[in-house]
Amino acid sequence: MTYPFGAVVGMDDMRLALLLNAVSPAVGGVLVRGEKGTAKSTTVRALAAVLPPVAVVAGCRFACDPAAPDPACPDGPHDPGAPGPTRPARLVELPVGASEDRVVGSLDLERALTEGVKAFEPGLLAAAHRGVLYVDEVNLLHDHLVDLLLDAAALGTAYVEREGVSVRHAARFLLVGTMNPEEGELRPQLLDRFGLTVEVAAPRDPAERAEVVRRRFAHDADPAGFAASWAGEEAGLARRIAEARARLPHVVLSDHALRQVTSVCAAFDVDGLRADLVTARAAIAHAAWCGRDEVTEDDVRVAARLALPHRRRRNPFDAPGLDEETLEQALEESRPHEDPPEGPGDGGTPPPPPPGPSRDGEAAQSPSTADGTGDPPPSTSDGSAGTAPAPDRAAVAPADPFRTRRLEVPGTGAGVAGRRSRARGDRGRVVGATRPNGTVTRLHLTGTVLAAAPHQVARGRTGPGLRIAREDLRQAVLEGREGNLVLFVVDASGSMGARSRMAAVKGAVLSLLLDAYQRRDKVGLVTFRGAEAELALPPTWSVEAAAARLTALPTGGRTPLAAGLLRAHETLRVERVRDPQRRPLLVVVTDGRATGARGGDHLGEARRAAGLLAADGTATVVVDCESGPVRLGLAGALGTALGGQTLRLEELAAESLAQTVRSVREAA
Repeated sequence: MTYPFGAVVGMDDMRLALLLNAVSPAVGGVLVRGEKGTAKSTTVRALAAVLPPVAVVAGCRFACDPAAPDPACPDGPHDPGAPGPTRPARLVELPVGASEDRVVGSLDLERALTEGVKAFEPGLLAAAHRGVLYVDEVNLLHDHLVDLLLDAAALGTAYVEREGVSVRHAARFLLVGTMNPEEGELRPQLLDRFGLTVEVAAPRDPAERAEVVRRRFAHDADPAGFAASWAGEEAGLARRIAEARARLPHVVLSDHALRQVTSVCAAFDVDGLRADLVTARAAIAHAAWCGRDEVTEDDVRVAARLALPHRRRRNPFDAPGLDEETLEQALEESRPHEDPPEGPGDGGTPPPPPPGPSRDGEAAQSPSTADGTGDPPPSTSDGSAGTAPAPDRAAVAPADPFRTRRLEVPGTGAGVAGRRSRARGDRGRVVGATRPNGTVTRLHLTGTVLAAAPHQVARGRTGPGLRIAREDLRQAVLEGREGNLVLFVVDASGSMGARSRMAAVKGAVLSLLLDAYQRRDKVGLVTFRGAEAELALPPTWSVEAAAARLTALPTGGRTPLAAGLLRAHETLRVERVRDPQRRPLLVVVTDGRATGARGGDHLGEARRAAGLLAADGTATVVVDCESGPVRLGLAGALGTALGGQTLRLEELAAESLAQTVRSVREAA
């Protein structure tokens, strides 16, 4: 039995956001972000029980409203005003691994071609019409499915297009997504499409935590009895939602309240006008929920706190947030009959904050070595420094990120949709046709016609129509892009420890992480220094976590290159078992030196470890970080042993590649 919505302890922002969307689905849905074990799913599943019941047309698979049926309903036409049964509002869960056909529905192309019958099987969007569509771990859902869901939620209509056959049906639902940011973020463009976003965390008050445990125990011991004890609270919530829905069309958004909405959105410098629309709709819904007929400043304040934090991100590594002082100042300045406060001496504009220390200045203050380059003393041919290892240095801030060239895994994969390497899948351009193993989902029309053409006489064709049999059908083969597992192996030893160089290295890796974020890759981070290698971040979707680990990475000690490669080999071996379709790309960031605590052939050990990775066919890119007038070329030799590509640090930038192409063209 579902846990009662009213029995949830705390989570005030989350519950309010859900209730505002229940009052007005036009707000655009709710994205709930929070750590694991914070009752996100429990609260969402409990919402359906307090939604008012819905009347439906008898026998309609699309839950049409008898009072105003959809004129284009595939099960129609329906007689307006005809009485129909009443049922509870549905909560439909969309699994992360769902296919596009499962979400929007599918056309039976085989029957359409062989029998001339247009048969449509509704999907989850039809099942969720006039109810709740819930996506747990929405950040792990394929981007094209998230786009599809958000488009349907915004338009209130779902479309299915297959080879010139089109079906549309109404799909108005409350879209709720939950996610753990540790497992990866949604892209800012997708974040913006959710109407409201809330951050949830477990309560820190021991008394409140005790109440959570107490209620959970009571529910588990007697679910029916616990639900009965909260039945009055649930009925009151359902009644209040129904009353707010009835009041919603009559709530007035005055010009003053609208100016407050737009002033707040402008103060936070959000992109586009979706934020203004969502904030206004949420303010109207909040006024209706509170029993008011006109939007007040408090309604605007509450709406802004829910609608704006996730729209302030300026780059993918920024955490959502809202500055309360800026919000209050924007509201104060938009009040009538009040002059805006003046700044010190310039008519209202405060002086800019003093600039912080620049990285250039920071690099200039770093201690120089005997050769004046800022690099450690050159090593011997076997990579030994010849002196005792330097102590660890504090973490260096990375240099500014840049746009990198695209690194790819050779060949054609079959992994999940992404934007890096070539792959066969269910999205992309048509590159061929094949016999289907099961139901045809992507018909290759030309291939089907060519397969059927030689048999027309034998099948007794006499008219213009083409006679098609089941064995003639051909499935389109699509080629697009896939996301990969990008495993970074970063040398953090003393040989990389010059502040200027390590800042550049971290900036380069941060740029590659940003590229991995945009291409929907899974990422991991191995670092090596001192006596061992460490899996600093197991493969994860959270590129933000990788960036945080990288920024805080100290440097110093010897260079156990072999240990770093062996740790990478073991990490990839485990990931091949966990996620066999996701092809790995190994990015080794090093100057190629190898040293250890004892004597020995450390470079030889590193090359033998590289041989293990090469034998597995691991696609590898070595980023050569060696600098200075005298270069040993050790990173290039490592790249050869790995069977991969070697790039100098400065060659990672896409601009550098473009400049090289331009130079070649000009020379020609």
